[in-house]
Amino acid sequence: MKIGFDGKRAVQNFTGLGNYSRYVITNLCRFFPDNEYWLYAPKRRQSRPFDLLLRDCPQLRQVYASGWWSRAGAAWRSWGITRQLDTDRIDIFHGLSNELPLNIRKAGNLKCVVTIHDLIFLRYPQCYAPIDRTIYAYKFRKACEEADAIIAVSECTKRDIIRYFSIPEEKIQVIYQGCSPVFSYPVSEEKKQEVRRKYALPERYILNVGSIEERKNALLLVQAMQEIPQEIHAVLVGRPTPYSQKIADYCREKGLEKRVHLLHGVSFDDLPALYRLAKLFVYPSRFEGFGIPIIEALHAGVPVIAATGSCLEEAGGENSCYIHPDDVEGLAQTACSLLQTPETCERMIRQGKEYVQRFSEKKQACQLMNLYRALMK
Repeated sequence: MKIGFDGKRAVQNFTGLGNYSRYVITNLCRFFPDNEYWLYAPKRRQSRPFDLLLRDCPQLRQVYASGWWSRAGAAWRSWGITRQLDTDRIDIFHGLSNELPLNIRKAGNLKCVVTIHDLIFLRYPQCYAPIDRTIYAYKFRKACEEADAIIAVSECTKRDIIRYFSIPEEKIQVIYQGCSPVFSYPVSEEKKQEVRRKYALPERYILNVGSIEERKNALLLVQAMQEIPQEIHAVLVGRPTPYSQKIADYCREKGLEKRVHLLHGVSFDDLPALYRLAKLFVYPSRFEGFGIPIIEALHAGVPVIAATGSCLEEAGGENSCYIHPDDVEGLAQTACSLLQTPETCERMIRQGKEYVQRFSEKKQACQLMNLYRALMK
């Protein structure tokens, strides 16, 4: 088969959607090397993550916008790419990040698949500008309607696709996301100490990883710190936003400046050590499409506390702990209980590592390939 991918995020994005795109392409190239894989993107961008993708997938063909289209990358991705897909005789085109070309049905007889990660902009419209909500709603809905098959990254996202877009259930398949295998690799004591010094990490801390924004709800952890023993600190890792300032102001008001550490610009290479040095991982997000940081934490051997209300139970499994996203006292009590019972933490770590095997690279690659093959019959 000739399988084409919308590669914009794989080339240009170095967080969630970009990581997912590179993860999918790498796994398919690795486990099913006999197919042809084509990556389509408006332009090339030099970066270590993309260079690693090309290193791991030497058979991956790259196609970039040329001529007039190279000066209008967004238009090429929405309209101009379709003729190229037809010229290249692509069998299946996979939109990896919620979108398909708007005129995809003009691209000959190819089949098309779209991955929908979440519909948070519909559940929490206050977090998005009106123009963004309008564009997302149009593009996501059209992609779902035009696609031959839809991949939802969780059962929660599948329910939302049915609820908001009235898409038939049989058109949607849940294929979970995974994370980079580096989080399951051992980390040397030397690397741990290097990372501890680099970021001035405290001896005992609770970790939170993700964009520090309102929906992610990291303030709940900061509020709970007032009821957690003084020797325990909180380390929040993520892209800064105006919400970061809200957290910083709260810390000053409550005298928590020395116990709450906000880290921005953390190297991906340092993240596995940051996880492994943590005593607990707390992810109180109000809503997620899936919750990759939870998977990373379980692979790294860190007990997880997450919030109810979306799909985080799917990511964390029944042996992680869950609290309501507004329950400060519940979070504090759960954290204190775990910190005082190392045997419980050991059990959670052991069972968590068993649970995340369901998100293995090979399993997800096989599910994707089975879907592609079914469409070609």
